[in-house]
Formats: sequence, structure tokens, C-alpha cells
Amino acid sequence: MKRMLAGWFARRYFLSRKSHAVINVIAGVSVVSIAVPVAAMIILLSVFNGFAALVRSMNSHFDADLTLTAREGGTFVVTALDTAALRRVPGVASVSYLLEQSALVEYRNRQALASVRGVDDAYSATVPVGECISAGEYRVRLGDLDQVVLGRGLAYELGVRSLGESNAVLYALRRTGFSSLLPIEGYTRRQADVSGIYAADAETDSRYLFTSLRLAQELFTAPGRVSMAVIRVAEEARVAEVKRRIAGLVGAEFELRTRDELNASFYTIMQYEKWGIFLMSFLVLVIASFSIVGAVVMLVLDKRPSFVTLYAMGADTRFIRRIFYWEGALVGGLGALSGVVLGVALCLLQQHFGLIEIPADSFLVKSYPVLLRGGDIVAVVAAFTLVIGTITAVTVRRAVRTTDVVAVRLDEGQ
Repeated sequence: MKRMLAGWFARRYFLSRKSHAVINVIAGVSVVSIAVPVAAMIILLSVFNGFAALVRSMNSHFDADLTLTAREGGTFVVTALDTAALRRVPGVASVSYLLEQSALVEYRNRQALASVRGVDDAYSATVPVGECISAGEYRVRLGDLDQVVLGRGLAYELGVRSLGESNAVLYALRRTGFSSLLPIEGYTRRQADVSGIYAADAETDSRYLFTSLRLAQELFTAPGRVSMAVIRVAEEARVAEVKRRIAGLVGAEFELRTRDELNASFYTIMQYEKWGIFLMSFLVLVIASFSIVGAVVMLVLDKRPSFVTLYAMGADTRFIRRIFYWEGALVGGLGALSGVVLGVALCLLQQHFGLIEIPADSFLVKSYPVLLRGGDIVAVVAAFTLVIGTITAVTVRRAVRTTDVVAVRLDEGQ
């Protein structure tokens, strides 16, 4: 009952006219100084979420839901896996095999080192790399003719300006041996048309090229061998459950990892960066929240003459302090609510309309990606509540003391 009564007094004090107009100005400034960092925290975290989601979507165009590799050795024989049984596992939508190794690529007398990823015909149904094509089309084989799909960065390094001008030539060391008398015989050479160019992240499209599994096996002298099997999980299935089933099928000779596990270190760094952004924003919020000290102190001074009336009605120092706890909560709460509304509104506008564009040419996004998450809003509000609660409690305890009531009574009696 006393808490409700203290809250009612606080609301009346907050809404009533003050003896000095500057008190209203100070309270308004406190609301704004709290609203701005709260909105900024929500916006910063949402923008970081947007970039993280963008990175994950780019990885989904290059890494499959599940990747199966041999625990020992870089390659394994395709027949080591029961492909038919693998495809019958509940939740498995498609399975593809690929062979990946490094090679030298030559195009019109320009050379570059690249990671050649030879893929079978089921690869495009397993990993949606075709969605990243920026020129030409995704095609690693046309009938009996092998073709290659270059990354944008790799194409730029090789000087590919338009498709169909010349063939790409791939060189790889022979596994059968190397002769110093005839060095050229120590290399395997294959050539193929460039059918398309894809655009992913800078690291990927400056390093990888796609071609047929047959050409890769011939180039690297690895007939019947592959580097990994990639698996797409059906939309309605859970990746963790499908992984458990496949792991029981293939045995301990193979290692099975999800997309997140393949990029575990990268995602961990991203989480650290997000918490770093949160802590830096939190420090700004702490500094801005000290503005509430002035607002509460001025309210205490303005209402100090009414302490005698409250004391006569049976109030004690604890009750009076509780009133100004509520005052601080009202000022801080109004600022926090304004900040949350402002931050959420700006994030939703950017998320749906892309009002602020990235000042650079990009094949991926034109505006800053934003992803609003409820958990971030809860974290911001919780951090703000902790800060405001602590600052208000310390301020009120120092501003309202037991001697204040006695001093006011003496002043009234003189």
C-alpha cells in the first residue's frame, strides 16, 4: 500500500507545475539524454545482427548444411560410403560429392593460384551457388564438355572481361612423379570454357572456382576419389537430428560437421565483437544516465517544503525516499520508452525500406542490413534498468536525509 501511495505522489510531483521552469528543462534533457543512447544501442545491435545474417546467408551459398570428410587423409574413395543408404536417411534432401585441391589457372597469359572445387551434377541442388551468379550461368558441364565458373575476384585477377573470349587452362602437379629433364611432364593440364562468374564474399570469390568432378579427378590424378560429401537437410527437418542419424550410419572413419561448425572460429569472433559493441554502448549509456542525478536533486529541492506536510501525515524518511525513487524511475522510464520506440521504428524502416544505402558498389546489398531481435531489446532494457536503479538509489539516499525534515520544520517555525 505504501509503495502504491509513494508512486501516486511521485506521479503528482512529476506532472505538477514546478516552482522553477528550469526544473522542467532539466527533466526534459534527462529524458532525451537517456532516450538517445538506448535507441543507439538497439540500432547498433540490429545492424550487427544484419551483417551477421548476411554473412550466414553468404556461407549458405557456399557451405552445405552438413559436410562429411574422412578423418584421415585428404580424400576417400566414393564407394567407401553407401550413397543409397545415405539418401534414405530421414531428413536428407540431397547428397553431392566434390573434390577440392589447389591448382594454377591461366587465362590469356595471366595466371593465378586457385582452389579448384570439382562438383557432381547434384551439387547445385545441394548448395544454392547458382543464386550468386553475377554473369553468365552456373554450369560446370555442357554435354561432354567441361566448363568452369570463376569467382568475381579471381576473374578480375585473370582479366576476364567477357565470357566466351578464351578458355581457362588449369595446371596441377602429377602424383606419379616429377622429372627434372622434362618439367612439363610433371604437370597435368586441362582446359575448359568459362561459363559464368559468381559473387560471394571477397575471400571466397577471389580464391575458388567450380568445375565438373570428372575434370577435377583427371586434373589431380584422383580417379574415383573425392574430398568430401555435402548434404542438404530438408526444410522441415532438424540439422542436429539428421546429423546424429548420419553419424550412426557412416561410423567413426568420417567426420560430420554442420555449417556453423565449419566456421566456428569465425562465428565465435562475431559474437565477441557483438558483446564488445554492447559493452561500449553500455558505457555511453552509463555516462548519459548521470543526467538523471540533476533531475532528481532539483525535484527534491523543489518539493522540500512539502516534507513537513508529509511528516505530519505520518510519512517517514523511508517513505519520502521511495517517492523520489519513483521520480527517478518515471524520468528514466520515459526516456527508455522513448528510446526503445525510436530505435525500433528506425530499425523497422531500414529493415523494410532500406533508407540508408551503403556508399559503395556491391553485388550483395545496396543498403545497410538490419535485423531486429527481441532478445537485444530485452538486454538493453535490463542494462538500462540496472544503471538507472543504481544511480537513482544512490542519488536519493544522499539527497533525502532524516535531518532534512527537521531542518524544514525549524525553518517553518522561525
